[in-house]
Amino acid sequence: MEEVTMLKAVLLDISGVLTEDGEALPGALEAVARLQERDLTLRFLTNTSRRTSAKVCEDLQALGFDVAPAQVFTAPGAIRRYLARHRLCPYLLIHERLEPEFADLPSGQPDAVVLGDAEQRLDYAHLDEAFRLLLDGAPLLAVGTNRYFRQAGTLHLDAGPFVRALEYAAGVEAHVLGKPAGDFFHAVLEEAGVAPDEALMVGDDVECDVVAAMDVGLQACLVRSGKYCAGDEDKAPEARCEASLADLVEALLATR
Repeated sequence: MEEVTMLKAVLLDISGVLTEDGEALPGALEAVARLQERDLTLRFLTNTSRRTSAKVCEDLQALGFDVAPAQVFTAPGAIRRYLARHRLCPYLLIHERLEPEFADLPSGQPDAVVLGDAEQRLDYAHLDEAFRLLLDGAPLLAVGTNRYFRQAGTLHLDAGPFVRALEYAAGVEAHVLGKPAGDFFHAVLEEAGVAPDEALMVGDDVECDVVAAMDVGLQACLVRSGKYCAGDEDKAPEARCEASLADLVEALLATR
């Protein structure tokens, strides 16, 4: 297959592809190790907004994955870099465990709203404060537009519905800095030194991982693990679809 022979990088979504509920998915450790034995650049991507970038890397290492901090790209990390570059002071509507990610930023009167999966903080008082800041002209910076995530075998609301609520109420459009934003994928590709058509994105979210990656020119594979639901592959008929990362790696390496 021509697209496989030119493959130089594999971008791996973490939750639902490598891990679920804090454990490595069957075959994931071996699959990553096999990719690392080949001349392929690996990057690990996540929109999670309940853990810092450092914690994400630490957790992967604890499970046995050979991952370096520079290989991990998170949506909150992208937001922190954006805030620092534009010298913005954020109103952080985020999970308490994520606060260290933004600890080095200046404090003061907020002039930007950062919205992630804040769990219990996504109450009326916090959303109303964010709404007032948006009316005053603060930009809305979002980790992503994911509608839900999977935990302990069930689906739960993610940050996306709350992003849409604030957009609707304040009449603004969020600047999404994680998946499915094209800028997020381009930043990863630029750091890895590969062109879009030389990289394969592997994810369990057909919209935010697979379709979004293909929209910016990447190859993509949907795995039937994590938040995958039957029929998702019909939304991205041009993408590969495999039962798991292990099955994908087996197929990829068989053609190299």
